[in-house]
Amino acid sequence: MEAKAYLRYARISPRKVQIVLDLIRNQSADKAMAILQHTPKAASELLVKLLKSAIANAENNHNMDKNNLYVAECFVCPGPIMKRIRPRAQGRAFRVLKRSSHITLVLKEKE
Repeated sequence: MEAKAYLRYARISPRKVQIVLDLIRNQSADKAMAILQHTPKAASELLVKLLKSAIANAENNHNMDKNNLYVAECFVCPGPIMKRIRPRAQGRAFRVLKRSSHITLVLKEKE
């Protein structure tokens, strides 16, 4: 049995999210929450909310015990990229890529 939570179209680069996800992979839900709350990264705030959602899904939809949950899988996929133009010297234009992410978090119960 597993509980999932998704965050689609998050306006943050996938690389920034991946760094934080590597910290919480295979950790217990409580420890993962503690790690996220004390990590000074922009992605941490989004992932705290996502982890709370996954825990709530596990408890309410799958009748799992909150104390036995751990982060079984967590990954990020690139979402659509917004392309913007930044004016530069001598009439030139540089392209700015505003990346987005699709984040997936899967919790499982320890046997």
